[in-house]
Formats: sequence, C-alpha cells, structure tokens
Amino acid sequence: MRKGLILNCDDFGQSAPANAAIMHLLEERKVSSATIMPPAIGFEEAADWCRRKQVDNVGLHLTFTSEYEAVRFSSLTGHPSLHDASGRMPMTVEAFERSAEPRAVRAEIEAQFEAVRKAGIRISHADNHMGSLYGLATGRSYLPQALWACSRRGLPFRLFRYIDSRDQFLASIPGAEQALGKVVALADTLGVAVPDYLLSHPYHVQEGETYDSFKRMLIQKLYDLPKGISETYIHPAVPDPALEAQIPSWEKRVWEYKLMLDDDFAYGLKDAGVTLTDYRYVTVHRKRSRVRSALQLARMLLK
Repeated sequence: MRKGLILNCDDFGQSAPANAAIMHLLEERKVSSATIMPPAIGFEEAADWCRRKQVDNVGLHLTFTSEYEAVRFSSLTGHPSLHDASGRMPMTVEAFERSAEPRAVRAEIEAQFEAVRKAGIRISHADNHMGSLYGLATGRSYLPQALWACSRRGLPFRLFRYIDSRDQFLASIPGAEQALGKVVALADTLGVAVPDYLLSHPYHVQEGETYDSFKRMLIQKLYDLPKGISETYIHPAVPDPALEAQIPSWEKRVWEYKLMLDDDFAYGLKDAGVTLTDYRYVTVHRKRSRVRSALQLARMLLK
C-alpha cells in the first residue's frame, strides 16, 4: 500500500448528534473507523448500535477530560483526583495532568476497557481524547500505562513513528521528535502497532475559514500524504441548534460530517492515489515488518 489513510471519527458516544453522524458515516463506509467514549452521555446509544451492527472497526477513545459545559460527564471509577469541583472530569488537559493520581489513571484505563468489553464491543484499537495522556501540558505522561493496556490485549494505539515536516502543528512542538522516538521504542518493545504518520488540522474554525476553504485544505492534504500509513481524525456531528449555541466548535463538526459525504472529497481520495484503510492493516503491516527484519538478520548471520 503506497499511501494508506485511516480516517477516524473521534468522540463516538459524546452526544446524540455526534452519534448520528458517526453511525451514518460508518454505515456508508465513508470513514475507516471511530473511537468510543465510555464515560460520555451517549455511550449506551453508541454501544448498543455497535453491538447490533456487529462492527469491527470501532476502538476505545480513552477519556479523562470533559471539555464542554453542555455535555460534561464523570469518570467510571469516581476517583476524586479525576474530577474537578463540579464532580466531573476536568475541562482542560492541564487540569487533568495536575490533579490526577497515577494509580487512579491506571484504574480508569482498565475500567474503560472493561466497559467496552461488557458492552459487547470487540474494539479494533485505542486512542486518547484531547491527548490528555501524552503529558503535553506538564510533562506528566501516562502513555506507558495506555500502551501496556493495549499490549495485554493485542491492540494498536494512535501514535505515529514520524513527523511529516509539512504538518505545521506537530513539527512546531519543541523536542517532539526526540520524545516521540522514545515512546515509539516502548510501543515496539511492548508489541503495540502504530501508524507511520498523524496528520493534524485545526479543531476550531479559523479566522476567515469557510466550509469551502476547509474542504480545499483537507483535500490538499490527500495529495501531500506521505508514503506509508497515516491517520487523521475528525469529530463529525449533525446540525443541532442547542449545541451549536453552546459549543463554538460545533460548526466545524458539521463541516467535517458534510465533507465525508462530499463527492469532491471522494474524488480527491481516488485522484491522489490514497487507499482508505483501518487499524487492522496497521497490525498486519507491523507483523510483516517484524518478519522481514527477522529474515534480514538471519541472512546476515548466515553470511
């Protein structure tokens, strides 16, 4: 596969409008996968749909923050260090990193994996809501705990081996490549498969941005896609006047839903030579790479 793309829908279970959009896109095979949030208010609806449809491309969106006043939720374990004064998960990554106790984070990770198991969902991979486990705000990273949980279950995790120099956000993070190398080495040691690249794009509507300019930006990323397996994420939702009035980013979510159904985007995928794939291929690709490496080592030793 020269250029493969995983199009993942984050925030499955966050709300009914998000669920409606993600279910539609999964049914129409317009996206690769979605990741579900066990603590969120729409989890039961999303889980029931997954169970009835017997989907095999939904992963776990490990959730430790609850950023919107309109759709807040609490942890599954109820540990005080995972909540703010309101009794809900913190609204920011920094607040989570500063207050969370490591043992509470480990217990919540396990509880969220257990929740999807009990719901009858056979998850395909895992990732992390808002990057709260990455240690980006204070350096308190919980990625080793997340990777260990994935390793025990034979699951891939959303990381990336390389940073594409054209990705302005990731390329601008000081020391990112060095830190990334250490985490990827740990993932490899634990046998956790990861994609080659992650393609970021602004979450909120940018100044002067329109649906058309947003569409052009994402389609251009298809043509610029590096060789290998890349992932990008969207947060699709159907229009909802109440949530749009309370959540500034809601308009962007509706754009993302609309774009996945846009014929121009479908044409861009095909014209750019991009194959839509999912995390099952990431696992297979990693196994093949390990076999190739072992064969190369054997050849060297036999010379």
